[in-house]
Amino acid sequence: MDTAHPEPIALNSPETYFNRELSWLAFARRVLALVEDPALPLLERVKFAGIMGMLHDEFFMKRMSGLKRQVQRGRSKRSLDGRLPLEEFAACRAEILQQVRALERVLRDELRPALDAAGVPIHDVASLAPEERAQLREQFRTGILPILTPLAVDAEHPFPFISNLGLNLAIALGNGKGGRERFVRLKVPGNRPRWMARPGGPGVVPLEQVIAANLDLLFPGAPLARVHAFRVTRGAEGDAARDLDAAEDELREPGSIVRLVSDELKARRFAGPVRLEVDAAMPEPAVRWLASQLKVGPDDVYAVDHFLGLADLMRLEIPDLDELRYPRHVPQVHPRLRELDASDPGAIFEEIRSGDILLHHPYDSFDSSVLRFLESAAVDPQVLAIKLTIYRTSGDSPIVRALAEAARRGKQVAVLVEITARFDEAPNIAWGELLENEGVHVAYGVERLKTHVKLALVVREEAGQVRRYAHIGTGNYHTGTARIYEDFGILTCHPELCEDAASVFNELTGALGAQPFRRLLVAPEFMRSRFIELIRREAEHALAGAPSGIYAKMNQLQDREMISALYEAARAGVPITLNVRGLCCLRPGVPGLSETIRVYSVVGRFLEHSRLYRFVNGGQPEYYTGSADWMKRNLENRVETIAPVLDREVQAELDRIVAVYELDNCSAWDALPDGRYERRHPAPGEPRRAAQEEFIRLASQRAGA
Repeated sequence: MDTAHPEPIALNSPETYFNRELSWLAFARRVLALVEDPALPLLERVKFAGIMGMLHDEFFMKRMSGLKRQVQRGRSKRSLDGRLPLEEFAACRAEILQQVRALERVLRDELRPALDAAGVPIHDVASLAPEERAQLREQFRTGILPILTPLAVDAEHPFPFISNLGLNLAIALGNGKGGRERFVRLKVPGNRPRWMARPGGPGVVPLEQVIAANLDLLFPGAPLARVHAFRVTRGAEGDAARDLDAAEDELREPGSIVRLVSDELKARRFAGPVRLEVDAAMPEPAVRWLASQLKVGPDDVYAVDHFLGLADLMRLEIPDLDELRYPRHVPQVHPRLRELDASDPGAIFEEIRSGDILLHHPYDSFDSSVLRFLESAAVDPQVLAIKLTIYRTSGDSPIVRALAEAARRGKQVAVLVEITARFDEAPNIAWGELLENEGVHVAYGVERLKTHVKLALVVREEAGQVRRYAHIGTGNYHTGTARIYEDFGILTCHPELCEDAASVFNELTGALGAQPFRRLLVAPEFMRSRFIELIRREAEHALAGAPSGIYAKMNQLQDREMISALYEAARAGVPITLNVRGLCCLRPGVPGLSETIRVYSVVGRFLEHSRLYRFVNGGQPEYYTGSADWMKRNLENRVETIAPVLDREVQAELDRIVAVYELDNCSAWDALPDGRYERRHPAPGEPRRAAQEEFIRLASQRAGA
């Protein structure tokens, strides 16, 4: 065989893809590297440890639960990389165990000693002075003991229901019948601070340790044999959950989607456990007994030598000590919006008419741009109607308040509330009911499709004519996440874009069939096919010797058809750069398959969340941005919108943003052909360039700060 010219790899071969679940865990591994990075401020490393806990919780609820169901049902469908569900489950467990051990080490050997040296330690109760323990005991007696509910397990008391992600104490008391130990479960109250202030000095003490140290007040006279913490993770879907696709008859009943989602939320509370975390010091017989009561197998048990519920580290409040955090970031008012008359609600619309405005959050302020756009529309007497999609929004949402105010002022307000947004179903149902009570027209998604669109539309009467204004975004209308998520948004009054946006809303609220669109790429009907056309056009340019190239920035890349199209373009010689924050199933840099494809990921203090697609197009580049990743779920099972960027100045701004990402030499990770990611480091003598830090600097410079 001629090894110099290997046979081309078939595009549908398993060896051309990375495993989706393992690629997602590779992203978690990059976050773990920030926990381990001594160059980061200490409290930021602690926060990233909490983020790791949150990522693992989410992975078990969403992904491991799905794999377990496939294994239990005997499914044999292989993943893109050719693995059976059981093989995927085993590989994910092995990787998670490695990450858990790494977290144990860094918490034990680095973070806790560093917090101690900084004067803000996380104390163990046993290390405190007697008078401090006495003060904590009094706080326990007066503020915690009254709300505790011990639940025994014996012949008269069945094993209690253990709620998802709650922290629990497994207590063994030595006064059972016949001298046997008896088991008592005690839930650590989630409405009390996890981290109690040390009475006699700086630092905090874990709540569960304070409870465990004072159980004699709860069980007076009962000998305490031992106490250990444990925690249960349940699947995101309940065992009784019904597939919405299979509930076709019920979905035809008016309003039935709200009832179905409400039923699913109830079912989720009682979904089967997919992970049992136990204190590593818990004796093995006790672990086996607990696992048997919860009906989980040995591969679902994770013994850990650190705080259970690591996500609570994100709520570790330590005042002052700014030197242990990232420098404070203040989003800047966009230069085009800085001089607007605050008393004139029409000022922002006049500015948009002078040219599209590109917003780059959190560097550009969300409050002074998107929120002002909607608040101005709510009170502007010339505005006739407002339309908006809500996928996730903040708890006390000023956007929802603005929509309600607009309805009270007699404007036509229509809102598409996506009530199947995972883990935000309940608040979204509540928002929908609140808005309906204010007179807003509320729709609850599209039958059998999730609505992931990020669109706002304002209809305004000007000089006797109607003009539309739109905000086309990549992020949710959420004032909280707008400060920590990196996102794009475009404010525009381009007639064709706004007309298409209006058609999208008509399709969403009117349950219309697929509409023709002049400019927007809309999923699920038209988006994938158009993207594949654009990729193939680049291949044609490359083969003809014309300028070609693709730059795509997204959160995830998994869709088989999109990946195959990219491989075909690479074989035609198209240079392709993919900036993919999270999972990426495409294998870059493989000879004969993807030699011209680079993949990298940027991980920093803000969550990279924007989407941008740029096609060189023979020297006439085209740019697109919007809500969709190149994932099967985005392209087939969701309503998504991607808009062309038509303003030349906005295109130039996007080019400058891409250049900053490309020059990153310390927070970008390059994907290797074997699935590993390698962090970039400055060359000797080269200045450090982190993309997010550069964006902060540029925004401050532009604002004159």
